[in-house]
Amino acid sequence: MSRNSKFSNPHAITLIERYQPIWAVSKAMELSGWDLETFMPPKGSFARGNMTGQLTALIQKMYTDPHLLDLLDRLQESQDLTLYEKGLARVMRRETKIYTKVPAKLMQELSELTTRASLNWRAAREKNNYEIFKSDLGKIIELTRDMADHLGYEVHPYNALLDLHEEGFTVQDADVMFGELRDPLKVILEKAATERDSPLALETYDQGGMKMAEIELLTKLGYDFTRFREDTSAHPFTVGISIDDVRITTRRKGYDFKDTLFSVLHEGGHALYELQIDPELEFTPLSGGASMGIHESQSRFMENMIGRSREFARGSFGILSKYLPFLKNYSEEEIYSYFNHVKPGLIRVEADEVSYNFHIMIRYEVEKQLIGGQAQVSDLPELWSELYEKYLGVRPNDFSDGVLQDIHWSGGSFGYFPSYTIGNVVAAQIRYHAMRDIPDMYAKVSDLDLDELKQWLKEKVHVWGATYTPKELMMRSFGEGYQPKYLINYLREKYL
Repeated sequence: MSRNSKFSNPHAITLIERYQPIWAVSKAMELSGWDLETFMPPKGSFARGNMTGQLTALIQKMYTDPHLLDLLDRLQESQDLTLYEKGLARVMRRETKIYTKVPAKLMQELSELTTRASLNWRAAREKNNYEIFKSDLGKIIELTRDMADHLGYEVHPYNALLDLHEEGFTVQDADVMFGELRDPLKVILEKAATERDSPLALETYDQGGMKMAEIELLTKLGYDFTRFREDTSAHPFTVGISIDDVRITTRRKGYDFKDTLFSVLHEGGHALYELQIDPELEFTPLSGGASMGIHESQSRFMENMIGRSREFARGSFGILSKYLPFLKNYSEEEIYSYFNHVKPGLIRVEADEVSYNFHIMIRYEVEKQLIGGQAQVSDLPELWSELYEKYLGVRPNDFSDGVLQDIHWSGGSFGYFPSYTIGNVVAAQIRYHAMRDIPDMYAKVSDLDLDELKQWLKEKVHVWGATYTPKELMMRSFGEGYQPKYLINYLREKYL
């Protein structure tokens, strides 16, 4: 690591060397998680849960090693640190805080439980039976509350969980952000929503043909399949094993092809972030996103600002119609209308960009009540239905399209959902600044030419990895913090 020009402080160099086993075990766990969701036989869940529990305990032991903690103290006391060394010290301190404050037994128990719960969630969703997952969810919430208590917080236990995903972000920040969005989005939704569905939503497709279309589009957009791959899973996700091994998944239901297309673009945005991090940050704690909100801004930018644009509809039409023959019966304008059809619905991952943030507001309110103790798992289906009726005017008829639709809680990811709205807010800011710096950006999208845009994103966001806090990165690259006004203006301009 001494040959890495970004780290010259001897304590930083030694700390990174001691970090290597942590990196290796962490990536092995990510690879195991990818396998669990893609190829693992269902009966492998018990052994996999035991394995991940043991690996979690091993990681905790390495993070709490007195020699590593001493090195971290020495690094933080050092003078004249480079910005990368400051980032290293900050990120490592956040990581060690988790493992020094949360008991090893609690971490191991939560890891084993969530591995098994993921399989039970899947079964519950397939069978539309909340009871299959209810017990696991109750235990996960109980352990997550315990973790928040050990981490420490001010005002609300949910703050400890929010901070895990978005550094420095609090319930107060979330309340302000959702408060600024709620009424303007409600007005836009009421005016833009239509009851009539596009006939394209009912067109069935060959799943093999759809996959070929996805691969050709991703290749045209510049994804290198020697460093990247796509598979299928119950819930789309992205995992970065290294900067040369990034994997995404999608799901295909055989009709309404935009759902899988936009999930591929969404996960492709996540993947692009991981692929464009500075190679010199590889094998260090900085080789990752600045936060989940910043990561989501990249996926939502690619999905919405690019994928739902008129220019992308035009540019992708030839490739899509090659593999989806029914598209020859439709015009580019009809495709664009289909991509941007606004109608309140039950499913978050299928939501249009106007109604999407209401899905996140609902989950935010539910999580806040569950972690704060104002709601119990037995209350959850009814609470979920009431909030959907309040915000979107719809009620689920079953659990699968209601409280069981997301994988996040089965993995213990409480505090994650607000990252999606942060991502939407930042994506709109990025669009505004990108259009100023690249005036012909959308003209190039018509040709599926994203080379200049990808380089711009790399310089503004990707290359830095986790070197800066999310708020520092926003100020450095765009001269401002989170500003919901850009998202509201973008949606007003597009839909009104």
